Amino acid sequence: MIKLIDLLKIAGVYLNSYKIHCAAGKEDPPLEAFFEGRFKAWQEHQNQQNFRCDEIISLIHMQNDKWLFAGIYQVLGVKHRKMGEKSWFEYGTQEMAGLDHLTGRVVVQFRKHFIASYLIGTKYIDKLMVSEIRDKRMRVSDFPGYNAVNLSYRLLRTVVRKNIPQWKAALSNVGGVYLVTDNHTGKHFVGSANGGDTIWHQWVSYAISGHADIKPLRQLLSREPGDYQFNFQFSILEVFDLNASRDYVDSRAKHWKEVLRSIAFGYNEK
Repeated sequence: MIKLIDLLKIAGVYLNSYKIHCAAGKEDPPLEAFFEGRFKAWQEHQNQQNFRCDEIISLIHMQNDKWLFAGIYQVLGVKHRKMGEKSWFEYGTQEMAGLDHLTGRVVVQFRKHFIASYLIGTKYIDKLMVSEIRDKRMRVSDFPGYNAVNLSYRLLRTVVRKNIPQWKAALSNVGGVYLVTDNHTGKHFVGSANGGDTIWHQWVSYAISGHADIKPLRQLLSREPGDYQFNFQFSILEVFDLNASRDYVDSRAKHWKEVLRSIAFGYNEK
């Protein structure tokens, strides 16, 4: 494997005082911000003065030890903002030119077994290894694999509305057990698709109504103001062949309900 820093040098990039930003998060996932073309603004909003440096190497978490290279940003300045009791730092940055052939295409392998997200560049740069250079820039149309599915309601609607072929093909060929997470409360709903039903079919229903006619979710949306379904996040716990028996899928769904305590503390009724 080649190191990311060596790939950057080949592109004519030499850095000064820099940090590595390992961007992650569930409330407003950075990968979604990247897909929507707003990652620069996403990164510029910080709760602390995290970018005391000249440049930022931006990596976005994908799954396990894999990170998407999202560009290098030059730090132009920072302003301390306040609104009532809220306080944050708003950075001005400029994306470094000449890296279009790498941004969104390079997948980095980096084993980060600690919480810190803003790393001193020289300490970790030699640990960033290039595991893949994709033919095209990664987009929402790319199905990441069943184990890496983590869709906000907003992105789910986009996938369904555009009938994106990769997603439709993948989710139309399996049943399984999936998870709906309420990012506002942290509560879970464990759902299952079986007996010839598919995850795609069920998730289309969520995209249309927000609740897929699931009674607890329907009642939740009826009593909460606004578009509460935008708090929902969708992921997959297990996938099964469409020939898997209903009893087996139900038993696996029961297992996950017990593990996640979604009956006692979530939205499952039984």
